[in-house]
Amino acid sequence: MVPASPEAQTMKKPPKSTNFLKNTVNLIRIHISTHPRFWLFITFLWVQGLIISIARTPPACFPERTAPVPVAAAVSAVVPIPYLPPHDAAVPNATKTETPPARYTEECPSGRIYAYDLPSTFNKDLVLPNCTDLDRWNWECGIISNHGYGRAAAELRRILPEDLHKSWYRTNQYTLEILFHHRILKHKCRTLEPESATAFYIPFYAGLAVGKHLWMNDTAARDRHCKMMLRWVRNQTYWKKSNGSDHFMTIGRITWDFRRLTDPGRSWGSSFLNMPLMQKVSRFIIEKYPGDEMDVSVPYPTGFHPKTKDNIIEWQNFIRDYNRSTLFTFIGDTRNWADNDFRRFLMNYCQKESGSCRPVDCAASECSTDLSVILSPLLGSEFCLQPKGDSFTSRAVFDCMLAGSIPVFFTKTAYEQYEWFFPGEPESYSVFINQEEVRNGTASVKQILTRYSKEEIKWKREKVIETIPRITYAKPNGGIKSFKDAFDIALDGVLERIKEEKEWADFL
Repeated sequence: MVPASPEAQTMKKPPKSTNFLKNTVNLIRIHISTHPRFWLFITFLWVQGLIISIARTPPACFPERTAPVPVAAAVSAVVPIPYLPPHDAAVPNATKTETPPARYTEECPSGRIYAYDLPSTFNKDLVLPNCTDLDRWNWECGIISNHGYGRAAAELRRILPEDLHKSWYRTNQYTLEILFHHRILKHKCRTLEPESATAFYIPFYAGLAVGKHLWMNDTAARDRHCKMMLRWVRNQTYWKKSNGSDHFMTIGRITWDFRRLTDPGRSWGSSFLNMPLMQKVSRFIIEKYPGDEMDVSVPYPTGFHPKTKDNIIEWQNFIRDYNRSTLFTFIGDTRNWADNDFRRFLMNYCQKESGSCRPVDCAASECSTDLSVILSPLLGSEFCLQPKGDSFTSRAVFDCMLAGSIPVFFTKTAYEQYEWFFPGEPESYSVFINQEEVRNGTASVKQILTRYSKEEIKWKREKVIETIPRITYAKPNGGIKSFKDAFDIALDGVLERIKEEKEWADFL
């Protein structure tokens, strides 16, 4: 056979498959034109299925172009993702994120407290470790023992019946900073989450830091710890948010030890409370500056620290019924008094009126190491003389009232202190005699006190006894304390003040 020429090969029919495809399309076209309703129904079903499929498919999530790709996502693109249990399944050793506690609750209506964990150089390291409370020549002794309460005053067994002596301790009068720090760390409204706090506590022992240098001619040393602490706290997140207006602290010495002026002749103390960063910080202090609302005067620590409400009631009943045979008493230390000091004048007067007054000179007695030397004469006296000392007040005022004796003041400056703790009417619990009238002889202490009837004395004493829980620092020992003491009143007051200021700021 002769092969066909190239021209003849180009004239061959197209492949059979092409004709088959064309014929199939023609048949579908003819079928559609012949049965239009059937195909319209099929098309409708197909569209519905497509819509349902799209609706049930989750939308694609596109990360921001600037967002970094998580490492886990990059790894999972290469490595198969292992099986993960469902969200409600228990995962062994899993760390769960706890919700911060509510700021205000029924138990903490004024909010919660966050205590800074200050470096130990600002508190613990300032305490003298090897020192007993029987060392009368060192003012720091006894501060640290028993969380600031001091050792038990066992010597009171001689003058107190039954178990009443168990509420008494040899407490140093400068221990306020340690007492408050211990109580706040144990407080029911303390929080470890700063974002849930209303107020922030700075546990800086300013009284100890400054007190170590008060009698040295080195003003820079008195300010050193104060400046270091402020440099530390101003870098804290929550200080920056408020500039310290929701922060508070405790100071265990009188305010005048922290207000050194620029006058070279006024070189006493530290300038801590004059520093700009301290102007918005609230501070509990044993004696305040009347012109500074950030100072909150709180009672001096005394030796009486009841654990329960029953301990308070037992003591109140004891001093209410005590047989008092002396009209008035005066307790003081004549060692550092000038000749024209009014305290020396009263001591001399009391010694001359020995039939009506019982004098106690602590320069010749162990007042600091034996509480019975002070408590015994106070229990036996109707009144106790409380002249102005080196400052407006002293611990002696509180020792006097705890014994159920009625305080006699000679200047009205004492009434400007402790508004949160003392009764509002000074005459309800005390007697006022003008100091200058006593000094120039126009007023006699004995004659004025003798004029008070037994009923008037009883009325005043009852007000003093009623005040005792408010001027006492309890010793809860982890148990339930069923009364508000001086610490509770102080803390509630500052928390409420900070809360109100925050609410007012939010309102504005």
